[in-house]
Parts: sequence; structure tokens; C-alpha cells
Amino acid sequence: MDSFKGSKEKQNKSNNNFMNNLLFKIRSKYILSKILSHLKENMSLEIIKYSKKIQNRLNISLNDYQNFNFQSEIEVEIIPAKIAFAKFINFLEPKDKEYCHIYFDKSKGRIITDSVYTNSSVSKITIIIGPQVKSFYKLFYECDGIESINFKKFFRANIYNMSYMFSYCHSLKEVTFSKFNTNNVIDMNHMFSDCYLLKEVNISNFNTLNVSNMSHMFYGCSSVEKLNLSYLNTINLTNMSFMFSGCASLKELNLSNLNTNKVRNMCDLFCGCSKLKEINLSNFETDNATDISYLFCGCSSLEKINLANFRTNKVKNMSGIFCRCCSIKELNLSNFKTSDVDNMNSMFYACSSINQLDLSNFNTNKVKNMYNMFNGCSSLKELNISNFNFKNVKDMKGMFSRCSPELIKKIEAQQKNIRKEALA
Repeated sequence: MDSFKGSKEKQNKSNNNFMNNLLFKIRSKYILSKILSHLKENMSLEIIKYSKKIQNRLNISLNDYQNFNFQSEIEVEIIPAKIAFAKFINFLEPKDKEYCHIYFDKSKGRIITDSVYTNSSVSKITIIIGPQVKSFYKLFYECDGIESINFKKFFRANIYNMSYMFSYCHSLKEVTFSKFNTNNVIDMNHMFSDCYLLKEVNISNFNTLNVSNMSHMFYGCSSVEKLNLSYLNTINLTNMSFMFSGCASLKELNLSNLNTNKVRNMCDLFCGCSKLKEINLSNFETDNATDISYLFCGCSSLEKINLANFRTNKVKNMSGIFCRCCSIKELNLSNFKTSDVDNMNSMFYACSSINQLDLSNFNTNKVKNMYNMFNGCSSLKELNISNFNFKNVKDMKGMFSRCSPELIKKIEAQQKNIRKEALA
């Protein structure tokens, strides 16, 4: 019994020495006051004692707050989701140079590193993000413990990365950006991806002048019904791939003022937007686009689309662009340039309502893949592919599968005439 008592006293002494040594090393009065405040309010040493990540961050940032002032503060208020034990923040390792210094303020409940035990006493958690933080990369990534986030104070403009910031926040229902500075942000890829309970996203105050990557930005936001992005400055945007892919509830999408002149990748941009009945792309510039594959794939409610202004001179991949657009009855692709295209795989797959297509302007000299190109075009009666060159095509499997016998006969007759003319 005495040995156990002695062992316990020795352990307590060791813990106290550890705490004293750690606190002694801290030069910043601000950090020290925050830690002591937390200990006083929560009567717990766990946030420091058992978190190596927090220890590392404290040791590395001894002098980070020497000149701290509230003009450089970011304060975020979080409402936890109704989950017994859940992650609500990410502490990335300092070695990644993307780490976040976060200190808890006026929080209630049991907090262990990046997770929290929620109970009736936990209604809000306020975190303060230190001035040395320049990246929000994966800040709330996979944080199922959040229902609502409100950026209450945001007096800094040094944040440059917001990629994966809220990605996989499966409980998130609301984000408030009334105080938010994105002046220097260059990357927003996967920012809200798979936030499938989020119904509304208001980013009207975002400055996106320097953003080059919005790939997967709203990917899988299956509850969002309308998005107005007409106010965004996208002059430097180069990647829009999968940006709205999987937004299955999206009915209204305003992209009227978006500048897409520098965008190279548009693949899967609207893929799976099954409730969109129309998309106004009259201002879209595609002069530099090289990949528009699966652009409208799965837009099953889309009844018509005006592509008169589309310039496809540099496009190499058109695979699946209209795949499963089963409500579209007609397409005018007379301005499409396809001289550099090498992939037309599944291009019109399951376009079951289209009754005629004139592709006589298509240059297929470089095309290698026409797999399933017209598969499932069951209403197609007139198809002009008189100028198609199949010389380099390596895969034509299923090209006319599930098309009417009448159409196939017409195509075969077309090809016979072409061969006769070539031999004459």
C-alpha cells in the first residue's frame, strides 16, 4: 500500500515538474494567460498534459505572440453536433508547415486534443487562431462534431490556402462568413466537398481574385438547392473540375459573370446535377480548356443547352460530355472544333431523347476511343457522321449499342457510300 502511495506521489510530482517546466518555457503572456484561464475554468490539465501535438505547438511558438494584438485575431464560434464524442478541429503537424495554432476560450465540456465529449453543458466552443497561421488546409476536415460555424472576427489577410477546409463535415448545416478575408487565397479546392447536410452557402463577400483552383469546391453538396456565384472574380481560375459534381438537389445556379478564360480543366463540372433544368453558359469562355469530359454527365433534367459560344480548339478529351443527359432533345454542335480530340468515349451515352445529330463538322483524325459513343441513343433517327475518320480509332465497342436498327442501317449505308467515293 505504501509503495503504491509512494508511486502515486512520485507520478504527481513528475506531472507537476512537467507542467512547471512547460509553463516556464513559455515566453508569451498571452499563451500563458489562455492556458491558465483554461485550467481555472475547466479544472483540467488534459489539454496540455496528454497532447503531444499541443506541446509541440507551444514549444515551437514560444515567441509567436510576443506582439500579439487583437487586430490580427481570428475568432471562430462552433456549435457542436449532437454526437457523444466527435472531432471538431484538426491540429496538423508542425513539420507540414501548415499547422494551426488554436487556443480554447470559454469552452465547456471535456476537450481532448482535437475532439470533444459533448453533453448538455456544451453549447458553444470558441477558438482563437494565432497570427502566425497562414493556411486553413484541412482545418475542419472530417470534423463530424460540428453543426454550425461562425467566423466572428477575421482581421487578417495572410491566409493563402483553404483547400479541404470543411471537407467531409457530415454534420455541418450552417457556415457564416460575415467576417472573412480571402484576399490572398490561391486554393479553394475541395473546400465544401461532401458537406451533404449544408443547404445554403453564402460566399458573397469572398475575394477570389487570386484563386486558381476551385476543383471539387462544392462536390457532393447534395442538399444545396441554389448557388449564386455571379459576384466572384475568377480571372485567374484554371481548374474547375468536379466543382458542382454531385450537387443532386441544385435547381438554380447563377454563373453569369464568371470569367473562365484561363480555365484549362472543366471535366465533370456539372456531373450529377440531376435537378438542373437549365444552365446559362452564355458568358463561358473555353478557349484554353483542354478537358471537358463528363461536363454535363448525369444532368438528367437538363432539357436544352446553348453551346454557341463554346470554343473547343484546344480540347483533347470530350469523353462522356453529354452522358446520361436523357432529357435533351436536340444539340447544336456545329461550332465544335475537334481536331485535337483523342477521346470521344461515351460522348452521347444514354441520350435517349435526342432524335437527330449533325456531326458532319467533327474532325476525328486523332480520335482513338469511340467506345459506347452513341450507346443508348434509342430515339436517334438521323445521325450525320459522314466526315468521321476511323483510321486511328482503337476501340469502337458498343458504339451503336441500343440504337434503333433503322439508324444502324443508315449508318452502314453512309459508310458504304464513303468507301465507294474513296475508291472512285
